[in-house]
Order: sequence, then structure tokens, then C-alpha cells
Amino acid sequence: MPGTRFSLEVQPTIPERLNHLPVLANDLLYSWDRAVRGLFFRLDRDLWESCKHNPKLFLRRISQQALDEAAEDRIFLEDYNRVLSAYNSYNETQIRDDVAEHLQPGQDLVAYFCAEFGLHESLPIYSGGLGILAGDHCKAASDLGLPFVAVGMLYRQGYFIQTIDEHGNQVAHYNTTDFDQLPLRHAMDKEGNSLRVSVDLPGRAVQLQVWEAKAGHITLYLLDSDLPANQEADRAITYQLYGGDSNTRIQQEIVLGVGGVRALRALGLTPTVWHINEGHAAFMILERCRECGQKQGMDFSSALEMVAACTVFTTHTPVAAGHDIFDHNLISSYFEDYVKELGIDMAHFLSLGASPGNQGGFNQTVLALRGSRFHNGVSRIHGEVASRMEGYVWPQIPHDENPIRHVTNGVHVPTFLAREWANLYDMRFGLEWRSELLNESYWERVDEIPNHSFWSLRQSLKSELMTNVRRRAVLQHRRNGCSEALIERITQHLSPHETDILTVGFARRFATYKRATLLFSDPDRLARLLNDPKRPVLLIFAGKAHPSDLPGQHLIRVIHDFSRRPEFIGKIILLEGYDLALGRKLVTGVDVWLNNPEYPMEASGTSGEKAGLNGVINLSVLDGWWGEGYNGENGWAITPHGPQFDATYRNQEEGSELLDILERQVIPLYYERNGHGYSEKWVNMSKASMKSILPQFNSQRMVMDYVRDFYGPASRQGRILHQTGAAGAKALARWKSRVLAAWSGVSMRQAESAPPAIHAGEKLTLTLAAKLNGLKADDVVVECVVGTEDEHRKFIAHDHIRFTARGNNDQGETLFSLDLDPPLPGLQHYQLRMYPYHQMLSHPFETGCMIWL
Repeated sequence: MPGTRFSLEVQPTIPERLNHLPVLANDLLYSWDRAVRGLFFRLDRDLWESCKHNPKLFLRRISQQALDEAAEDRIFLEDYNRVLSAYNSYNETQIRDDVAEHLQPGQDLVAYFCAEFGLHESLPIYSGGLGILAGDHCKAASDLGLPFVAVGMLYRQGYFIQTIDEHGNQVAHYNTTDFDQLPLRHAMDKEGNSLRVSVDLPGRAVQLQVWEAKAGHITLYLLDSDLPANQEADRAITYQLYGGDSNTRIQQEIVLGVGGVRALRALGLTPTVWHINEGHAAFMILERCRECGQKQGMDFSSALEMVAACTVFTTHTPVAAGHDIFDHNLISSYFEDYVKELGIDMAHFLSLGASPGNQGGFNQTVLALRGSRFHNGVSRIHGEVASRMEGYVWPQIPHDENPIRHVTNGVHVPTFLAREWANLYDMRFGLEWRSELLNESYWERVDEIPNHSFWSLRQSLKSELMTNVRRRAVLQHRRNGCSEALIERITQHLSPHETDILTVGFARRFATYKRATLLFSDPDRLARLLNDPKRPVLLIFAGKAHPSDLPGQHLIRVIHDFSRRPEFIGKIILLEGYDLALGRKLVTGVDVWLNNPEYPMEASGTSGEKAGLNGVINLSVLDGWWGEGYNGENGWAITPHGPQFDATYRNQEEGSELLDILERQVIPLYYERNGHGYSEKWVNMSKASMKSILPQFNSQRMVMDYVRDFYGPASRQGRILHQTGAAGAKALARWKSRVLAAWSGVSMRQAESAPPAIHAGEKLTLTLAAKLNGLKADDVVVECVVGTEDEHRKFIAHDHIRFTARGNNDQGETLFSLDLDPPLPGLQHYQLRMYPYHQMLSHPFETGCMIWL
């Protein structure tokens, strides 16, 4: 239709009886409180869907009549008051006792920096796993009552919205977000004015609006450069998540790291723990060092010790492309003036981001590691991989002893546990289950649920999924011009009334290492499995590839092409528009969750955790979290082949094993009815999945691991180094400087030979002579490591025993001795080593220095 199209939004007046609906709509607690969301859904379910589950926008567009009728509806008002009472009770809860053991109420504050946050689809500032993990971290922090704020960026266009065209091509769409429609408000300074801070870029200052969002007990602060005061190019800095070129990326990371610190300072907040969630926010280290120099007169080395002592860094990926590396020339152009404020030269500055494999590049992960003292990967396997990958930061330390540890990711149970399961638990267990998420033995009571009831609920969730998937598929293929006959063939197995078809889900980012097409390694065999008339199988795929990831987009086309083959049509469904809402449906409704990454490239992989706690059974490569989660009874495991194998061979072997498991274990077990209307053995495995995964891999457990092992120690270490005008930080910096200057000239030798055997009850006397090159005996630890050898002759340490300094010999060497009482019987082995030690070190090996005899 020609002519201009004008918009008019008729906004209702909220009735007095419902005057707290806007309060609920402006608190992201709704993102994990289904009862809150349920109020809006009941008012107008069609509008709720068209508003993309956004309560604030919903309240602007709902009809006055609907609100007025609800205000007179006794049943609705009872539910509304019940929800409001629960909301008020939640907000009145205090910090939990187990948290208060490590973080002091009223004194400690954790500041959590991340480039994306995936709390809910109504706040589109996330792309995938990292953001959803950050959102779950925030939710669990709120549930536990942590003193906690989060800092990120507010993207005008966010991450792209995906469609898939008729040829299987991914098409990226960017929608401009009206911030007035989001659950946000301007943050205010101490004088009550709208808060802005600025960061310096070459030749200009960029203004940043600070927004705040309430999410239960915690506050999320978001930075926005789209202001009239800024140049057009600078307004676009916060337009797109992971968009633009390296210039855009470094500008975003300056905004996040430097601007984020300035925003917290302007708000009058003084965090005692700073958590860098992935390297994007690493520049915050530099800004805090600059503050120490300008406000406390500290030299850079002392400032770095002060800052690092209370900083936690989490690395999330072993994939090289996931680590930002900026060219030295680019770094120099952006930080030429800034380094002067740090009191160092450019060469020193560039060395903070230096890594052996990236000459001429500045590695943000390395900056984060050097500027923090508490580091972790996100699963046991990933912690080991990260220790090897970044081991050059501590060059003389064995990888398994360097400071990188792990906290395995977990997922937020109230967000991802299906409403039907929550209702069943309420009915069978009472409300107490919500307080037992960390109690593994408690969840054995899942076995008390009758098998037929368990199966029935699982089928009900699958029915909901089928309805949702069918609706999405019909819309997708109609838009692409498919005939109604073709659409009917594509959706023929997506009936909510015929759910007894084994349904396998694969939904995640389409990156090549995730191997979305591994199932198609033998298409003829796969076709035979899917099309067995007595034991049919349905595959559902969803996910996005980064707009610049052409190989990832090719995977989408490959799956699309397979889905259109006559032998696969209707048995392979490829959905577009993967987001949190679709993800929640998939992880609750499918029967099997498939994950087959290249080992060891999956850092954690939380989608399988979300599926498992809903009774979905995992079929996965033993990588990431599944390396810890698999117990032989709660799913199936594909044996990984390491990177030492040729990629073609690895894919062939693992693809064959995947199809073997499907054909010989998964499909027979699902259809083994034995006279019942369901498979009892399947239900037992589904229960095993739920009761093993729910208490071990939830975000409360994850956040408590951080509180106990990272936040508490970082807070204490920061206070120690900060005392008496940061005397501890200055002393530690001077000591490290002295040690590092002397270490290349340090050596040791065995002063007396030791016998190869002694009798039980005797002690082995060991004496070492060390050249300390100007260091003192109390600057070092000399240690005997006692252990055994495994079948591969790998040394396994059992005990560490320190030597005692015994003065000097005639050659000026320092003598160290030990009367070793062997801790093991029979044959054992020992190794002798020396490393620098200071009582104020956060980790005994953080200097990276160690020599062995």
C-alpha cells in the first residue's frame, strides 16, 4: 500500500489493584520466575507471544479492557497477590550463611564483567553460551544473596536475528531496539543526575550512558555509546555484539573494561573482588592500575600486584579464534597517551599481552592472566587444556601445577527446569526441593516418581515441543515459498498427538569444531535408521553461525540439503531463529541430546546440562562437562580421539561409533516396551540423568565454587596487600623484581650422594647446595616430591616435603637438608626442585620460576 505508515500505541492505565505489575515487569527476576511471567501470559497469551515475552512492552500494549477485567477477576487477583507476596519475600531474603563464611556482608562486593548477558530473550544482549552462562551466574548470585553487581554493554542492535532461506543460506537481520521497551532505567549519580562516564579514544573522548537493570538481588549496569554528543562512528560502538572489525572490537573492549570501572566508581561502588568473564574486559586491569598510580602514587608493578590480588579471570574456550589478539600498531594507536598515565613505556605495555605464538600481537587472555591471581577454566578437561595452552605464562611450572584451575559450568535450574517438573516436585516433595539443589543424596527421591507418571510427563513435554516446532517450521517454509504439500511432508511427524517417535535434538552455535554434520558420515545407514517403520527416529537441528563464519554457515546448508532429500524429508528438521525461548523448549522436549565436538575443543557445553536435568538423555563425546557428568548409567558416551589423530580418521571413527550407539543402544532401548506402553529401562536411564545432573551441574553449585575457592580468597588477598597504604603490594612487587632479576643465575646440586635403598624405619638424608645469586634462603623453597610411576612411567606425586636451610658451605653456596622418612613402602621415586616463595603470594607458583635437579 502506498503512502507513509504512521504508528500509534494506545497505552492503558494500570488499575490500582494491579499497580505492582510495572514493578514486576521492570525486574528481570521474571526471567527465572515462571509465576511472574504467568501473570502476563494469562492476561493475553497472543499479545505475550507477539511481544516476545517482554513484560514491559506487554504492559504498554495490552488493552484497557483486559486489565480492567483482570482487576475484577477474583481468581486472577488471588494469583497476583500470591506472586507479589512471593516476590516481596524473595527481595527480603539476606545473604546465605554459607556465602557469608567467605564474603563479609556490608564490606565485600563482587563486580562481574562480561561482554554479553543472556538472562532472557526480552533483553537481547547475548549471542550464545557465554552470555547465557553469565546470565545464569547472575541469577544464582541473586538466589544466594551475594553482594554482586554485573557490568556489560547495551547493544542497540544486539546479536543478529537468524532466518534460513529456501536454499539453506543463513540470513542475518539486525533489529534496532527501543531501550524504553526494556526493563532498564538510567543509572543515577550521587546527585541524582543521569550518569555518564567517558573513555578516551584517539583524538576524542567518547561519552557513555550508564543504564541499570534490577535482577532480583543484583544489579546489572550496561554501557551505551549511542548518544548525540558522540560522533556518528562512536555512536555505533555499542550497536552490535561481536560485530565490526578489529577497530570496533578494541573500542568495545575499552568501553567495557575502562568505561566499566569508571561507571562503578562514579556510582560510588568499591568492589573487593573483580571477575573478568572471558578476556573482553581485560582492559579493566589497566584502568585500575592507573587509578592506583594517580590516587595512591603507586608505581605500575606495585599497582599491578594490588589489582591482580583481588581479580578472578575465567577463560571459556580452547578455540584460538575465541581469544582476542590485537595488532601492536592498533594497540599503540589507542593507548599511546594512556601508557604515560600508567607510568610505563609502550614496550612494557605490549609485553603484558605477549604470547609466544602471536608475535606482534597483544593477547587479551594473556593480559587477563597476568593481571589476575585467580584463574580457571570451565570444566575439569578444559582446566587441563587451558593450563597447557597458557602454560607459557608460568614457563618453568609443570602444567598440572600452574595456577589455572577449573570451575565446571552449571545451569540455572529455575530457568531451565520445565514448569511441569517444578509442579510435580512441588506436589510430591513440597517446596523444600528448591533449597536442596546442592544436596546430591536428596535427588535420589526422583526414583520415587512412578515410571508411568514420569513417562507421561516426558511425553507431555514432547507434545508441547512438537506443537512449537511445527508452528515454527510452517512459518519458516511458507515464508520461503514452499508448497503446502511440501510443508505437510516436512512436518508430517510433528504432531502433538503422536509423540511416540524417538526425537534427537542438536542445538548450539554452528562452529566447525562442534561437528553438526557428524551424523551424516554414513548417509545410507542414517537413512535406514531414521526410516525404520517400527522404530522411527526424528532429528531436530537449530543454531546460528557467526555472520563472518562461512564454514559454520556451510554446515547449515549441508543440513538443509540433507533435510530435503526424499529419504530424509520429514525426519530431519532444521529450525531458524535459535534463541533462549526455543532453547528452553528443545532441552525439555526431546528424548536425546546430541553433542559431538572435536575433543578437547568443548570447554564446557551447558546445553546438555539443561537437557539432563529435564530427564533428557545425553549422547555426547566425553568432552567438556560430560567428561565429569557421565557415570555409565545416565547416558551414552562417544570415545574421543585426541588432536594427535588425523581429522578425517577421527571423524570417521567417531561418526561410526555415534551411529553404532544409535543403532545398537539408543533406538532399541527406547522401543523396548515389554508389554508396557513405554520402555522401563529408558525411564530408568532418564531418571538417572535427572538425579545425577541436577544437583551437580546447577549454577548455585557453580557460584558457590567461585565463592569458596575464588571470591573469598581474592577478597582476603586484596585486603592483605591493601593494608597500610598498600605496603604488602609494594613489598611483593619489589621482591618479585629482585627474584626475576636473579633467577637465571640460580642453580643447585646434590652436595652428597644418596643411597638407592634403605631399610624400613630408616631415614634418607638429602643435602643440596644452591647458588642463590644474591637471593636469601628464605626467598626460596627447596622441596622433595615423592611419588610413584604409572604403567606409562608417568610420575605421580604423592607427597611434598620441604628442606631446611643449614647455612653456607666454603664455596658460598647455601645448604639445604632433609631427613626424609619415606611416606610409601617399597619402590618409590622422588624429585628435587626449588622455586621462589613469599608469604604474600596468591599462588605458590605465580612467579613461573622453578628449577629441578
